[in-house]
Amino acid sequence: MNKPQVKRRVGKYELGRTIGEGTFAKVKFARNTLTGEPVAIKVLDKEKVLKHKMAEQIRREIATMKLIKHPNVVRLFEVMGSKTKIFIVMEFVTGGELFDKIVNHGRMKEDEARKYFQQLINAVDYCHSRGVYHRDLKPENLLLDASGNLKVSDYGLSALSQQVRDDGLLHTTCGTPNYVAPEVLEDRGYDGATADVWSCGVILFVLLAGYLPFDDPNLMNLYKKISAAEFTCPPWLSFGAMKFLAKILDPNPLTRLTIPEILKDGWFKKGYKAPVFDEKEDANLDDVEAVFSNSEKYEVTEKKEEQPVAMNAFELISMSRGLNLGNLFDSEQELKRETRFTSKCPADEIIDKIAKASKPLGFDVQKKNYKMRLENVKAGRKGNLNISTEIFQVAPSLHMVEVRKAKGDTLEFHKFYKKLSTSLDNVVWKSEEDMKN
Repeated sequence: MNKPQVKRRVGKYELGRTIGEGTFAKVKFARNTLTGEPVAIKVLDKEKVLKHKMAEQIRREIATMKLIKHPNVVRLFEVMGSKTKIFIVMEFVTGGELFDKIVNHGRMKEDEARKYFQQLINAVDYCHSRGVYHRDLKPENLLLDASGNLKVSDYGLSALSQQVRDDGLLHTTCGTPNYVAPEVLEDRGYDGATADVWSCGVILFVLLAGYLPFDDPNLMNLYKKISAAEFTCPPWLSFGAMKFLAKILDPNPLTRLTIPEILKDGWFKKGYKAPVFDEKEDANLDDVEAVFSNSEKYEVTEKKEEQPVAMNAFELISMSRGLNLGNLFDSEQELKRETRFTSKCPADEIIDKIAKASKPLGFDVQKKNYKMRLENVKAGRKGNLNISTEIFQVAPSLHMVEVRKAKGDTLEFHKFYKKLSTSLDNVVWKSEEDMKN
């Protein structure tokens, strides 16, 4: 008989798989055991936060985020703490990233791109009015809900994903410099509002063109192109769209379009609907203050898992877009920052096989329960490639393995995964139909 699986619980929430990672934080899928509602929980390491003297900044930004209730911004519901962790409970958004639409379907028509850009500007404008600046607007932070509406995530918490150098100071991440304003790259201090507007302009260009306005494999050349705003609009854009983009992607922050000016622009205003939402509900900040003052009132205990996490049907459905249990190595499906496969092998055997296949490829392997961290000892195009794997139990004799890029270059991750999948051919479960093919 199969042993009952122990899941990790934090207060009233049951934690599931990891759905994102940053320098200070991991984001976990979770479920409210009282209501059944799915949420995302950002887990911060208290020791790292204190070591880098970021407690006050994070406390202030979390408090501000609790006050923001806007239809185009991911909601922050509550904050809890344990002896070693801070847990930020947020809305779980199910529609994937906006940019998946471009990857799958190519560039957008102007009306569709304008609709998403209007929602993005609504979100950014509202947050600026509350004194919150994103500073790191990029594709990973633009999500879609089940109705196809834009949701900006990581608002006010963007510093958590930036890299801290040995001097303990925050510096611009070089992982996605394509979206960063020229004044931010110059590292001489900048205005958060105008820098956010530039990033919105780059995002609009990508929606309309299907490619980046500034791109170069050489970082110095890329910086030069951004600083000079050296870009060319594709010929299929309307004159209004070209003129609008040129005014937003202005390298001088003092003459760049402001949000009030964007809202008055003729191209932007077409079909514009102002967001309607209710702000009356008062946000209670007691939990934020309690967590950061180490009060016991909002302290929760964690229960650790010792077996592969047993997935319930709800979780499986939530992650099943493009998940075909019969054939997970579908060459036609574009591989992104994460992928999954299923296996009928025991969990321990899967772990051993992945470790054995990864070492000859130059990876250092760390195991913890039914999770693994693989780190390439040689630095690649964007530093050392880090890969996280986790095993979930779908049924007594069936496991699902998630393989995710935690750090490094996505193309290098694709190459690693192709080699890994060849080595694991006898581990991956194939249906009878696959056997015939």
